[in-house]
Amino acid sequence: MIIFNTKIILSLIIGLLFSGIALYFTFINIPLEGLTEYITTINHWWILPSLVFALISLVLRVIRWQVILKPVRKTGFRQAFHPLMIGFMINCVFPGRVGEIARPAILYKRDGIEFSKGLATVVAERIFDLIALFVSFICILMCIDINRDLDITFGEYHLTTSTLNTIWATTLATSIILIGMILAIIISRSRSMISRTIMRSPDMLIFADNHIKEKLRAGICAKIVHVLNNIAHGFEVLRNPKDIVLCLLHSFLIWGLVVLSLYVLAFGYPGISISFFEAYTVEIIICFFIMLPSVPGYWGLWEAGGVFGLLIFGIPAKEAAGLILIYHLIHVIPVIIIGIGSAMITGVNIFQSSRNGEKALHIQEEQNK
Repeated sequence: MIIFNTKIILSLIIGLLFSGIALYFTFINIPLEGLTEYITTINHWWILPSLVFALISLVLRVIRWQVILKPVRKTGFRQAFHPLMIGFMINCVFPGRVGEIARPAILYKRDGIEFSKGLATVVAERIFDLIALFVSFICILMCIDINRDLDITFGEYHLTTSTLNTIWATTLATSIILIGMILAIIISRSRSMISRTIMRSPDMLIFADNHIKEKLRAGICAKIVHVLNNIAHGFEVLRNPKDIVLCLLHSFLIWGLVVLSLYVLAFGYPGISISFFEAYTVEIIICFFIMLPSVPGYWGLWEAGGVFGLLIFGIPAKEAAGLILIYHLIHVIPVIIIGIGSAMITGVNIFQSSRNGEKALHIQEEQNK
């Protein structure tokens, strides 16, 4: 029996809203009949190498997680593979991205690894992904040639070359700030100073009474400090600089393979010709889009990001939608199949694992207050 709490239901509602809007703007000007006809003209043999690259990227994710888990407990490939794939599969079928907390819950139940430490390794993974994406985006925008007369409309958004330049400058500034914040958080002395400042911040509300201040301190401030501690713990498990470098290299390789999956798939699509760097840009835009709340599997936002990115390089909307739809399926269907297989092999109850993850996270939040 599936039990959804209020947070999961709210996440689903918000995700449906964002995904619905994204789907509407993506396909509003694309005739369904024309899109279906176009998909029948593609060379489906290119799906095979695209799928192979996608699967290899998943293998590298497992290896990277092994490196991150090593200071906590040395883990074999199979021990890391099954929880990771089950977690990814849960993200594809359940709202709220509960697969991220189900993964450490599985480690706790199966291997006795403390939930907070398992969660910290997942946080570290996501930070490595963000660093790789931001650095790649900055480098790629310096390499690709954008049409100076670019002027496209996507739903309510109007994109020009000046807009892209603004995005590039903002991303560069964000990356510098992000790296600075990570350094400040992982250094214990500066993290303690930041935490004290956050917990004392309600005292600045001179017109608020003590009850409101304490409520803010125990609620919002404590949660922010909790997030900062999770990020710090994620990097504290990687005390060896070689492991950090190795994880960064794996992260760039992972995203390079994901991009290769899109790049080679485009070979089979009439009317689509993009370079590897252009495909990389499209992939990064997809990642930015799916950071927003969405339905399980990121449907809608994935398509919106992909079509939006391809429009930048002059790919017509119909062709772009056809490519991105198949590309999305290549990255979702295998994950669901493999994740279900992993759950069957390990005897993991995916519904209970999701619930256990929520309970463990709630207990940890209570302990940190």
